[in-house]
Amino acid sequence: MKEKKSTIEQVLLRFKSGIQDSRESLSAVALTPGNYLWLGCDETSSIERLSYSAPNTFENHEHFVVADFVPPITDTDKEIDIEGLDYADGYLWLVGSHSLKRKKPNSKKTDLENIQNLAIIEPEKNRFLLARIPLVGDRLYKSCPHPENPEKQLTAAKLENTKSGNCLTDALLEDPHLAPFLKANIPGKDNGFDIEGLAVYKNKIFLGLRGPVLRGWAIVLEIKVKEINSTSLKLKKVEDKRYKKHFIDLDGLGVRDLCIDGQDLLILAGPTMDIDGPVRIYRLENGVNLPENVLSKPTPILDIPYGDGEDHAEGMTFFPTKENQKSLIVLYDSPAKKTRLQGDDSVLADIFQL
Repeated sequence: MKEKKSTIEQVLLRFKSGIQDSRESLSAVALTPGNYLWLGCDETSSIERLSYSAPNTFENHEHFVVADFVPPITDTDKEIDIEGLDYADGYLWLVGSHSLKRKKPNSKKTDLENIQNLAIIEPEKNRFLLARIPLVGDRLYKSCPHPENPEKQLTAAKLENTKSGNCLTDALLEDPHLAPFLKANIPGKDNGFDIEGLAVYKNKIFLGLRGPVLRGWAIVLEIKVKEINSTSLKLKKVEDKRYKKHFIDLDGLGVRDLCIDGQDLLILAGPTMDIDGPVRIYRLENGVNLPENVLSKPTPILDIPYGDGEDHAEGMTFFPTKENQKSLIVLYDSPAKKTRLQGDDSVLADIFQL
C-alpha cells in the first residue's frame, strides 16, 4: 500500500494563560465521548483537557494534577513524563515513560561541564506509573459510579510500586531481551527501555516501546491487570505469563504511540534515538490478537512530516471529520515556532485521513 503524505487540515489547540507552555511538550492524546481532548506532557505531572468549541478548535482548557487522583511515587512536582493516554470503559488510562534520563548539554555551560553532565543518569521514580482514573464526561474522579452501570464503582488505581519501579519492571528484570537494558541502567534516549505508546482493548493493555529496538525490531508489550485493593493494581497472567512480548518490523523505528482501529493496531513510529525522522504510521492487522513467537510486519499507511530539531510527532487519536471520515489527530512535541505556535496560547496539530 502506498503511503499517504498529505494532511487534510489542521486543528487548533488553545491553552489557558499561565500554563500555555504545555503546548510545547505535548506527548500523549486521547479523544473521549463528548469530543473532549485529553493531553499529556512529558515535562509535567498533570493532564490537560480541552473541549471542542468550534470547527477544528479545541479550547476551554482545564488542568488536572495526577496526584489529586493517583498519588505519585515521590514528590508531586516531579514530572511523570506522560507518554500515553487511552480511554476505555469509563477510565482514562495513562502511562509514564518508565525510562531513565541522561542530563543533556546546556548552552550556558562550558564544554567540560557539559561533558561531565553527559555522565549523569537520573532515575525519576514518578516516571514508573501506569494508572487509570475514572472519567465521566469532562471530569476526572477518584471514585464514582460507572456512567452506564451505576451498580459498578469506578476507582482510580495504579500499578503496584516496587524497588525497581513497579511490578512490570520487576517482571522484565528476568526477560532475556529487555533485562540487559534495564539492569545496565541505559537511558531511554540511548535506546534504553522507554514506553511511549498505550492502547487499551477490552482487558488487554498494549505498551509500545520506543526503545530498545533490537536489530531493527521494535517491541510491544501486552499485559493484563487486576485489583489488589481499591487503589492498587498488579499484573494478571496472560496465557500463563505475566506479559506477552510482540516483535514488530517498523523499518528500524521505535513506537511513539498506539491506537486501536477495530481489531487492528495502528502504530506511530519514529526514531528511538534523539534524531528527527523518519516518522510513519503503520497498520498491524488483527494486532489485538497477536500470538507470541511471531515476527510481525505491519503495513506503512501514512508518512508523517517532521522538522529540523522540531515537529516531533508524539501522539495520535481518532477524530471524526465533518464528512464522518475516519481520521487521526497527530500532535507534536517541540512544535515549529513559526508555523505551529499560534499567538501566546495555542498550537496547531495535524489531521490525517485514513
